[in-house]
Amino acid sequence: MSRPELIRDPAAWQRRCTDARDAGTRIALVPTMGYLHDGHLSLMREARVRADARGRPGLSLATIFVNPTQFGPTEDLARYPRDLDGDLAKCGAAGVDLVLAPDDPGAVYPKDFQTWVDVAEVSKGLCGDRRPGHFRGVATVVAKLFGLSRPHVALFGEKDWQQLQVLRRMAIDLDMGIDVVGMPIVREADGLAMSSRNAYLSAEERGRAVAISRALGEAGRRAAAGERDPVALAAGIRAAVEAAGMRVDYVELAHPETLRPVERAVPGTRVLVAVFLGKTRLIDNVALP
Repeated sequence: MSRPELIRDPAAWQRRCTDARDAGTRIALVPTMGYLHDGHLSLMREARVRADARGRPGLSLATIFVNPTQFGPTEDLARYPRDLDGDLAKCGAAGVDLVLAPDDPGAVYPKDFQTWVDVAEVSKGLCGDRRPGHFRGVATVVAKLFGLSRPHVALFGEKDWQQLQVLRRMAIDLDMGIDVVGMPIVREADGLAMSSRNAYLSAEERGRAVAISRALGEAGRRAAAGERDPVALAAGIRAAVEAAGMRVDYVELAHPETLRPVERAVPGTRVLVAVFLGKTRLIDNVALP
């Protein structure tokens, strides 16, 4: 399939999307920070299906923008991987029609920008506590992209589970009328969750990283066998990843929507993990069977 049309100017993008929506076109959106992998492409392929779901061609959109407001002062904004040419080719193969890729953060956050979106409760704990301001930046940029794109449906990966719940809550609370869809985590053959940050790992670190998904899988098996104590399940995960030379940021068993810690592990409880492997922070999660 041909490469999608690239639009750099958010105002031009907004006009294009508004005209399409006003003409009755169904719009599906996949916001990304680029450096695309098969996880992103699974979202884009599903966006193509959902855009065309009403029996006539819809509009499948993707955005590529490394959002500075969701990075803390000591985080990896400057070295976050980028490959716009490669990303555009991948978007085309996945059926994307248009890509918004602003070449200057000032086009998204103009001078004197002062409006922020805070999603209060579901942003607490987990990454919300470890990365202050992160979800404010995520919610704000996605709210702007929703306003610019006017989608009927927006798709996000379940690997960033807390982010998904934040954006669902935002769309509900602000009456956005957008179906925020979570798509399953796409994994490497050995189980490692696909992430743009995997590119930071050395070959030796990459070999150790698989311990994360294996520990989550073992927790699921223990729960299926009858273990209901979240402390015991979390301790098993912590021990396994620490044995592989990783530093645990958190291991939590939480309600899948509110993300509040649970006193008893039941089917559907979300098990969420964040670790540091060298200088790279990796996250993963599963639902208990």
